[in-house]
Amino acid sequence: MIKTPAQLAVMRESGRLLAQVFSMLDSFVAAGRSTLELDSAVEAFIRNDLQARPASLGQYDYPFCINTSINEVVCHGMPSAKDVLKDGDIINIDITLEKGGYIADSSKMYMIGAVAPKARRLVEMTFEAMWAGIRQVKPGARLGDIGHAIQSHAQANGYSVVRDYCGHGIGKQMHEEPQVLHFGRPGTGLELREGMVFTIEPMLNQGGAKVRSLKDGWTVVTKDNSLSAQWEHTVAVTADGFEVLTLQA
Repeated sequence: MIKTPAQLAVMRESGRLLAQVFSMLDSFVAAGRSTLELDSAVEAFIRNDLQARPASLGQYDYPFCINTSINEVVCHGMPSAKDVLKDGDIINIDITLEKGGYIADSSKMYMIGAVAPKARRLVEMTFEAMWAGIRQVKPGARLGDIGHAIQSHAQANGYSVVRDYCGHGIGKQMHEEPQVLHFGRPGTGLELREGMVFTIEPMLNQGGAKVRSLKDGWTVVTKDNSLSAQWEHTVAVTADGFEVLTLQA
């Protein structure tokens, strides 16, 4: 669970490369593109430009490099030639990348064209909720502090927090201990120690928190068909706080 300085250096490089993938996508994601096009572009960029490995491909038998979750899709949306982005959509793109044996994990929301104010606010408040959680990270803090900060920000702004999915430790494996819940009570849960690395990735819904899975076995949507948004970073606990390993330059 605790990463050495040498291991953190490798993870820092994985995170830096993953941030470059999102920088590429910033000018590529647009109305008229299918989510399968996005997946193909990401795979080519990771393999050819970055000389790294798309870590999601084949993980748990998942057949793509990215998750593409549009509008009411909460998480694990599967790329498809039929899913073409259109004006007003919001989409979460979730990507993992492995370099030197260690994995970085991040996701980002994109707003396509003229997005309705309510959808834009959901995206922005989810981003703020993620950062409210990240700012709790330091040695001696508790996982419950992170969850409480996220839950408090979400509920104060009228949103529900999805409880079925959570952040996770990360390193040589995509999913390691601990589980990082996006709700909780301050002062409870595992105590954070320098060298821990995990994701913080809240999913907020405009409506209720309940979700359901589609027949493909992957795609998760809001039960009431309300909009959902998610942001994610890989975060390391430092001697006096935190370091976000997947920040874009």
